[in-house]
Amino acid sequence: MKKLYLSALLATAAFGSLLPAVEADDHDVEYAMAIHGGAGTITRANLTAEQEQAYKDKLTEALEAGRKVLKEGGDSTTAVIAAIQVMEESPLFNSGKGAVYTWDGEHELDASLMEGLNGNAGAVAGVKTVKSPIELAREVMEESVHVMLSGEGAEQFSRQQGLEQVENSYFNTEHRYQQLQNAKETIKKSEQPEQQAWEYLDLDYKYGTVGAVAVDKNGLLSAGTSTGGMTAKRYGRIGDSPIIGAGTWADNDSCAVSATGHGEYFIRFHVAADICSRVKYKGLSVSEAGDEVIHGVLEQAGGTGGVIIIDAEGNIAMPFNTEGMYRGYIKGEGDAHIAIYNEDE
Repeated sequence: MKKLYLSALLATAAFGSLLPAVEADDHDVEYAMAIHGGAGTITRANLTAEQEQAYKDKLTEALEAGRKVLKEGGDSTTAVIAAIQVMEESPLFNSGKGAVYTWDGEHELDASLMEGLNGNAGAVAGVKTVKSPIELAREVMEESVHVMLSGEGAEQFSRQQGLEQVENSYFNTEHRYQQLQNAKETIKKSEQPEQQAWEYLDLDYKYGTVGAVAVDKNGLLSAGTSTGGMTAKRYGRIGDSPIIGAGTWADNDSCAVSATGHGEYFIRFHVAADICSRVKYKGLSVSEAGDEVIHGVLEQAGGTGGVIIIDAEGNIAMPFNTEGMYRGYIKGEGDAHIAIYNEDE
Protein backbone atom coordinates (compact mmCIF):
# COMPACT_ATOMS: atom_id res chain seq x y z
CA MET A 1 0.00 0.00 0.00
CA LYS A 2 1.26 3.42 -0.81
CA LYS A 3 2.13 6.04 1.76
CA LEU A 4 -0.76 7.42 3.79
CA TYR A 5 -1.34 11.13 3.75
CA LEU A 6 -3.69 13.09 5.96
CA SER A 7 -5.22 15.75 3.80
CA ALA A 8 -5.44 19.34 4.80
CA LEU A 9 -8.02 19.71 7.54
CA LEU A 10 -10.10 22.20 5.68
CA ALA A 11 -12.19 24.93 7.23
CA THR A 12 -14.24 27.57 5.52
CA ALA A 13 -12.81 31.00 4.90
CA ALA A 14 -15.04 32.25 7.69
CA PHE A 15 -13.41 29.98 10.22
CA GLY A 16 -9.82 29.58 9.13
CA SER A 17 -7.34 29.08 6.36
CA LEU A 18 -6.10 25.95 4.69
CA LEU A 19 -3.97 23.82 6.98
CA PRO A 20 -0.89 21.96 5.74
CA ALA A 21 -1.10 18.26 4.97
CA VAL A 22 0.47 15.84 7.43
CA GLU A 23 2.77 13.40 5.68
CA ALA A 24 2.98 9.80 6.79
CA ASP A 25 6.10 8.07 8.03
CA ASP A 26 8.62 6.86 5.46
CA HIS A 27 7.23 3.34 5.37
CA ASP A 28 4.14 1.92 3.75
CA VAL A 29 1.17 1.24 6.03
CA GLU A 30 -0.84 -1.96 5.97
CA TYR A 31 -4.11 -0.48 7.19
CA ALA A 32 -5.66 2.81 8.23
CA MET A 33 -8.73 4.24 9.90
CA ALA A 34 -10.40 7.60 10.50
CA ILE A 35 -13.24 8.44 12.89
CA HIS A 36 -15.45 11.37 13.77
CA GLY A 37 -17.60 12.21 16.78
CA GLY A 38 -19.72 14.97 15.28
CA ALA A 39 -19.25 18.50 13.98
CA GLY A 40 -20.68 21.79 15.17
CA THR A 41 -20.03 24.85 17.31
CA ILE A 42 -16.95 23.33 18.91
CA THR A 43 -14.50 25.95 20.18
CA ARG A 44 -12.03 26.20 23.02
CA ALA A 45 -14.39 28.68 24.67
CA ASN A 46 -17.10 26.01 24.77
CA LEU A 47 -15.00 23.20 26.27
CA THR A 48 -13.19 23.06 29.58
CA ALA A 49 -9.75 21.48 29.66
CA GLU A 50 -11.27 18.45 31.37
CA GLN A 51 -13.98 18.09 28.74
CA GLU A 52 -11.48 18.44 25.92
CA GLN A 53 -9.29 15.73 27.41
CA ALA A 54 -12.29 13.44 27.89
CA TYR A 55 -13.15 13.72 24.20
CA LYS A 56 -9.57 13.13 23.16
CA ASP A 57 -9.30 10.08 25.41
CA LYS A 58 -12.50 8.52 24.09
CA LEU A 59 -11.61 9.20 20.45
CA THR A 60 -8.23 7.57 21.07
CA GLU A 61 -9.94 4.58 22.67
CA ALA A 62 -12.20 4.22 19.64
CA LEU A 63 -9.26 4.35 17.24
CA GLU A 64 -7.35 1.79 19.25
CA ALA A 65 -10.35 -0.55 19.24
CA GLY A 66 -10.44 -0.36 15.45
CA ARG A 67 -6.67 -0.67 15.16
CA LYS A 68 -6.69 -3.88 17.22
CA VAL A 69 -9.01 -5.51 14.70
CA LEU A 70 -7.02 -4.32 11.69
CA LYS A 71 -3.62 -5.19 13.18
CA GLU A 72 -4.76 -8.75 13.82
CA GLY A 73 -5.85 -9.12 10.21
CA GLY A 74 -9.55 -8.46 10.77
CA ASP A 75 -11.74 -6.94 8.09
CA SER A 76 -12.49 -3.25 7.79
CA THR A 77 -16.19 -3.73 8.60
CA THR A 78 -15.44 -5.31 11.97
CA ALA A 79 -12.94 -2.54 12.70
CA VAL A 80 -15.48 0.18 11.86
CA ILE A 81 -18.03 -1.41 14.17
CA ALA A 82 -15.51 -1.78 16.99
CA ALA A 83 -14.59 1.90 16.82
CA ILE A 84 -18.20 3.09 16.60
CA GLN A 85 -19.32 0.93 19.51
CA VAL A 86 -16.81 2.64 21.80
CA MET A 87 -18.49 5.95 20.96
CA GLU A 88 -22.00 4.49 21.15
CA GLU A 89 -21.28 3.45 24.73
CA SER A 90 -20.02 6.90 25.75
CA PRO A 91 -22.33 9.71 26.94
CA LEU A 92 -20.01 12.22 25.24
CA PHE A 93 -21.43 11.62 21.76
CA ASN A 94 -24.86 11.81 20.16
CA SER A 95 -25.18 8.10 19.50
CA GLY A 96 -26.12 5.20 21.74
CA LYS A 97 -25.73 6.13 25.39
CA GLY A 98 -25.42 9.86 24.69
CA ALA A 99 -28.27 10.12 22.17
CA VAL A 100 -30.37 13.29 22.14
CA TYR A 101 -34.05 13.33 23.09
CA THR A 102 -36.99 13.54 20.73
CA TRP A 103 -39.75 16.12 21.33
CA ASP A 104 -41.67 13.45 23.25
CA GLY A 105 -38.76 12.70 25.57
CA GLU A 106 -37.58 9.44 24.03
CA HIS A 107 -34.57 8.37 21.98
CA GLU A 108 -34.78 7.19 18.37
CA LEU A 109 -31.51 5.88 16.97
CA ASP A 110 -30.27 5.47 13.40
CA ALA A 111 -27.22 3.72 11.92
CA SER A 112 -25.83 2.42 8.64
CA LEU A 113 -22.94 0.34 7.36
CA MET A 114 -21.51 -0.26 3.88
CA GLU A 115 -18.75 -2.42 2.42
CA GLY A 116 -16.72 -1.27 -0.55
CA LEU A 117 -16.03 -4.68 -2.08
CA ASN A 118 -19.51 -5.42 -3.42
CA GLY A 119 -21.76 -2.62 -2.20
CA ASN A 120 -23.32 -4.65 0.61
CA ALA A 121 -25.11 -2.33 3.03
CA GLY A 122 -27.38 -2.37 6.04
CA ALA A 123 -29.22 0.38 7.89
CA VAL A 124 -31.71 0.92 10.70
CA ALA A 125 -33.82 3.94 11.59
CA GLY A 126 -35.91 4.98 14.58
CA VAL A 127 -34.94 2.11 16.89
CA LYS A 128 -35.49 2.59 20.63
CA THR A 129 -34.41 -0.58 22.43
CA VAL A 130 -31.28 -1.84 20.64
CA LYS A 131 -28.11 -1.16 22.62
CA SER A 132 -25.85 -0.99 19.55
CA PRO A 133 -27.56 0.32 16.40
CA ILE A 134 -24.39 -0.18 14.33
CA GLU A 135 -24.35 -3.86 15.27
CA LEU A 136 -27.96 -4.14 14.13
CA ALA A 137 -27.03 -2.48 10.83
CA ARG A 138 -24.53 -5.27 10.25
CA GLU A 139 -27.16 -7.90 11.00
CA VAL A 140 -29.50 -6.29 8.48
CA MET A 141 -26.68 -6.31 5.91
CA GLU A 142 -25.63 -9.90 6.50
CA GLU A 143 -28.73 -11.72 7.71
CA SER A 144 -31.65 -10.13 5.86
CA VAL A 145 -32.62 -9.60 2.23
CA HIS A 146 -33.15 -5.89 2.91
CA VAL A 147 -30.96 -2.81 3.17
CA MET A 148 -32.97 -0.75 5.68
CA LEU A 149 -35.33 -1.63 8.52
CA SER A 150 -37.09 0.85 10.77
CA GLY A 151 -38.93 1.18 14.07
CA GLU A 152 -40.62 -1.80 15.66
CA GLY A 153 -39.85 -4.03 12.69
CA ALA A 154 -36.13 -3.39 13.09
CA GLU A 155 -36.40 -4.07 16.81
CA GLN A 156 -38.25 -7.33 16.19
CA PHE A 157 -35.50 -8.39 13.78
CA SER A 158 -32.84 -7.46 16.36
CA ARG A 159 -34.49 -9.69 18.95
CA GLN A 160 -34.62 -12.56 16.49
CA GLN A 161 -30.89 -12.09 15.89
CA GLY A 162 -30.21 -12.20 19.62
CA LEU A 163 -28.84 -8.65 19.93
CA GLU A 164 -28.73 -7.01 23.34
CA GLN A 165 -31.90 -5.09 24.21
CA VAL A 166 -32.20 -2.21 26.69
CA GLU A 167 -34.92 0.04 28.06
CA ASN A 168 -35.14 3.34 26.22
CA SER A 169 -34.11 5.03 29.48
CA TYR A 170 -30.68 3.42 29.10
CA PHE A 171 -29.86 6.23 26.68
CA ASN A 172 -30.82 8.98 29.16
CA THR A 173 -28.25 11.61 30.12
CA GLU A 174 -28.84 14.78 32.10
CA HIS A 175 -27.08 17.16 29.73
CA ARG A 176 -29.12 15.88 26.76
CA TYR A 177 -32.32 16.28 28.79
CA GLN A 178 -31.45 19.88 29.57
CA GLN A 179 -30.68 20.40 25.90
CA LEU A 180 -34.21 19.23 25.07
CA GLN A 181 -35.77 21.60 27.61
CA ASN A 182 -33.76 24.52 26.24
CA ALA A 183 -34.77 23.68 22.68
CA LYS A 184 -38.44 23.49 23.62
CA GLU A 185 -38.30 26.84 25.38
CA THR A 186 -36.68 28.45 22.37
CA ILE A 187 -39.29 27.03 20.03
CA LYS A 188 -42.23 27.96 22.26
CA LYS A 189 -41.05 31.56 22.58
CA SER A 190 -40.90 31.97 18.83
CA GLU A 191 -43.79 33.56 16.97
CA GLN A 192 -43.25 31.05 14.17
CA PRO A 193 -44.98 27.65 13.91
CA GLU A 194 -42.98 24.87 15.55
CA GLN A 195 -41.42 23.51 12.36
CA GLN A 196 -40.28 26.96 11.26
CA ALA A 197 -39.08 27.99 14.72
CA TRP A 198 -36.97 24.86 14.92
CA GLU A 199 -34.87 26.21 12.05
CA TYR A 200 -33.58 28.96 14.34
CA LEU A 201 -32.14 26.63 16.96
CA ASP A 202 -28.36 26.65 17.36
CA LEU A 203 -26.45 24.15 15.26
CA ASP A 204 -25.62 22.01 18.28
CA TYR A 205 -29.30 21.14 18.66
CA LYS A 206 -29.51 20.01 15.08
CA TYR A 207 -26.91 17.34 14.70
CA GLY A 208 -24.25 15.15 16.17
CA THR A 209 -23.12 11.79 14.92
CA VAL A 210 -20.29 9.28 15.19
CA GLY A 211 -18.70 7.41 12.33
CA ALA A 212 -15.70 5.47 11.11
CA VAL A 213 -14.05 4.54 7.81
CA ALA A 214 -11.28 2.00 7.36
CA VAL A 215 -9.11 0.10 4.91
CA ASP A 216 -7.83 -3.31 6.01
CA LYS A 217 -4.76 -5.36 5.10
CA ASN A 218 -6.57 -6.71 2.03
CA GLY A 219 -7.24 -3.19 0.79
CA LEU A 220 -10.99 -3.43 1.43
CA LEU A 221 -12.97 -0.35 2.45
CA SER A 222 -15.88 0.02 4.85
CA ALA A 223 -17.82 2.92 6.34
CA GLY A 224 -20.30 3.20 9.19
CA THR A 225 -22.33 5.92 10.91
CA SER A 226 -24.47 5.99 14.07
CA THR A 227 -26.57 8.78 15.58
CA GLY A 228 -29.33 9.85 17.92
CA GLY A 229 -30.47 12.42 15.37
CA MET A 230 -31.59 15.96 16.18
CA THR A 231 -32.70 17.34 19.52
CA ALA A 232 -36.49 17.74 19.76
CA LYS A 233 -37.09 15.93 16.48
CA ARG A 234 -40.72 14.99 15.79
CA TYR A 235 -42.94 12.90 13.53
CA GLY A 236 -40.42 10.08 13.14
CA ARG A 237 -37.86 12.34 11.50
CA ILE A 238 -34.94 10.46 9.92
CA GLY A 239 -31.72 12.18 8.89
CA ASP A 240 -28.86 11.22 6.63
CA SER A 241 -27.02 8.80 8.92
CA PRO A 242 -28.98 5.68 7.92
CA ILE A 243 -29.31 6.75 4.28
CA ILE A 244 -26.84 4.92 2.06
CA GLY A 245 -25.27 7.51 -0.23
CA ALA A 246 -26.11 10.47 1.99
CA GLY A 247 -24.46 9.78 5.34
CA THR A 248 -22.51 6.61 4.52
CA TRP A 249 -20.85 5.25 1.38
CA ALA A 250 -18.08 2.80 0.49
CA ASP A 251 -16.69 1.71 -2.89
CA ASN A 252 -13.30 0.05 -3.31
CA ASP A 253 -12.88 1.79 -6.66
CA SER A 254 -13.12 5.24 -5.06
CA CYS A 255 -13.44 5.79 -1.32
CA ALA A 256 -15.39 5.33 1.91
CA VAL A 257 -17.20 8.20 3.66
CA SER A 258 -19.02 8.83 6.93
CA ALA A 259 -20.79 12.16 7.39
CA THR A 260 -21.99 14.37 10.21
CA GLY A 261 -24.05 17.49 9.81
CA HIS A 262 -27.47 18.93 9.01
CA GLY A 263 -28.92 15.74 7.61
CA GLU A 264 -31.57 17.23 5.37
CA TYR A 265 -28.86 18.83 3.24
CA PHE A 266 -26.74 15.67 3.17
CA ILE A 267 -29.76 13.73 1.91
CA ARG A 268 -30.74 16.29 -0.71
CA PHE A 269 -27.22 16.50 -2.14
CA HIS A 270 -26.27 12.82 -1.71
CA VAL A 271 -23.08 14.00 -0.07
CA ALA A 272 -21.23 10.78 0.78
CA ALA A 273 -21.74 9.16 -2.62
CA ASP A 274 -21.11 12.42 -4.47
CA ILE A 275 -17.65 12.67 -2.94
CA CYS A 276 -16.72 9.15 -4.02
CA SER A 277 -18.19 9.68 -7.49
CA ARG A 278 -15.87 12.65 -7.95
CA VAL A 279 -12.93 10.44 -6.98
CA LYS A 280 -14.07 7.65 -9.29
CA TYR A 281 -15.14 9.57 -12.38
CA LYS A 282 -13.20 12.84 -12.19
CA GLY A 283 -9.98 11.30 -10.89
CA LEU A 284 -9.84 13.66 -7.91
CA SER A 285 -7.99 12.88 -4.70
CA VAL A 286 -10.10 12.34 -1.59
CA SER A 287 -8.98 15.75 -0.37
CA GLU A 288 -10.01 17.49 -3.58
CA ALA A 289 -13.34 15.70 -3.79
CA GLY A 290 -14.17 16.37 -0.15
CA ASP A 291 -13.31 20.04 -0.55
CA GLU A 292 -15.50 20.42 -3.65
CA VAL A 293 -18.55 18.97 -1.92
CA ILE A 294 -18.22 20.24 1.67
CA HIS A 295 -16.92 23.72 0.87
CA GLY A 296 -18.62 23.98 -2.50
CA VAL A 297 -21.90 22.16 -3.10
CA LEU A 298 -22.96 21.80 0.53
CA GLU A 299 -21.91 25.20 1.76
CA GLN A 300 -23.44 27.03 -1.19
CA ALA A 301 -26.75 25.32 -0.45
CA GLY A 302 -26.61 26.44 3.19
CA GLY A 303 -25.65 23.05 4.60
CA THR A 304 -23.18 22.62 7.46
CA GLY A 305 -21.18 19.66 8.67
CA GLY A 306 -18.24 17.49 7.69
CA VAL A 307 -17.05 14.09 6.56
CA ILE A 308 -14.22 11.64 7.01
CA ILE A 309 -12.92 10.01 3.82
CA ILE A 310 -10.46 7.19 3.10
CA ASP A 311 -9.43 5.48 -0.12
CA ALA A 312 -7.98 2.03 -0.79
CA GLU A 313 -4.45 3.47 -0.75
CA GLY A 314 -4.98 4.76 2.76
CA ASN A 315 -5.23 8.45 1.88
CA ILE A 316 -7.44 10.32 4.37
CA ALA A 317 -9.30 13.63 4.28
CA MET A 318 -11.49 15.17 6.98
CA PRO A 319 -13.05 18.41 5.64
CA PHE A 320 -15.73 20.31 7.56
CA ASN A 321 -17.30 23.75 7.33
CA THR A 322 -18.18 24.26 11.00
CA GLU A 323 -16.09 25.62 13.86
CA GLY A 324 -14.93 22.18 14.86
CA MET A 325 -15.29 18.43 14.37
CA TYR A 326 -14.23 15.69 16.77
CA ARG A 327 -11.99 13.53 14.62
CA GLY A 328 -8.93 11.32 14.47
CA TYR A 329 -6.97 8.81 12.44
CA ILE A 330 -4.39 6.06 12.71
CA LYS A 331 -2.10 4.59 10.09
CA GLY A 332 -0.60 1.19 10.69
CA GLU A 333 1.16 1.06 14.03
CA GLY A 334 1.78 4.80 14.12
CA ASP A 335 0.45 7.14 16.79
CA ALA A 336 -3.22 8.00 17.04
CA HIS A 337 -3.82 11.58 15.85
CA ILE A 338 -6.74 13.42 17.44
CA ALA A 339 -8.15 16.85 16.56
CA ILE A 340 -11.14 18.93 17.65
CA TYR A 341 -10.88 22.55 16.49
CA ASN A 342 -10.52 23.88 12.97
CA GLU A 343 -6.95 25.06 13.59
CA ASP A 344 -5.79 21.62 14.79
CA GLU A 345 -3.50 19.62 12.55
